[in-house]
Amino acid sequence: MKMHLAELNVARLIADKDDPKVQDFMDGLDLVNGLAKRMPGFVWMMESSAAPKPGQDEVMIDGDPRFLPNLSVWEDVESLEKFVWGTIHKKFYERRPEWFEALDQIHFVMWWVPIGHEPSLDEALAKLKHLDAHGDSETAFGWAWLKEARMHETHRCTTA
Repeated sequence: MKMHLAELNVARLIADKDDPKVQDFMDGLDLVNGLAKRMPGFVWMMESSAAPKPGQDEVMIDGDPRFLPNLSVWEDVESLEKFVWGTIHKKFYERRPEWFEALDQIHFVMWWVPIGHEPSLDEALAKLKHLDAHGDSETAFGWAWLKEARMHETHRCTTA
């Protein structure tokens, strides 16, 4: 059975969304998300609380508007990897320390989903907890667990 790749990345802003400290990030969010949606292999993205638009703040973790979950689904590893490490997204990733707190727990997870499935934030957070508790497995994993993932080793930044 063919599956798609889901990913969750959780970050917590160092300041409120309207604070000048995070303005560059907030100003670039539509650009990066728009690019993701136009990438070959993109399937679906949860509309995030990061967007400063009315009605978007319902997507929060523990009621904290500074937590920004990014949840998306991709056709395959290569498509997600190209977006993350081979586009302007990498520049934003490299600047993470300027905008986000260093979290003391795992904040990124991937897992396989049936074609057509749009995971909920609760499902994604459960995958994140599973990865934290059990390490990489068929249930939840990081980049290193994926044999077909290559770009994370050669393109990742050294600052995060």
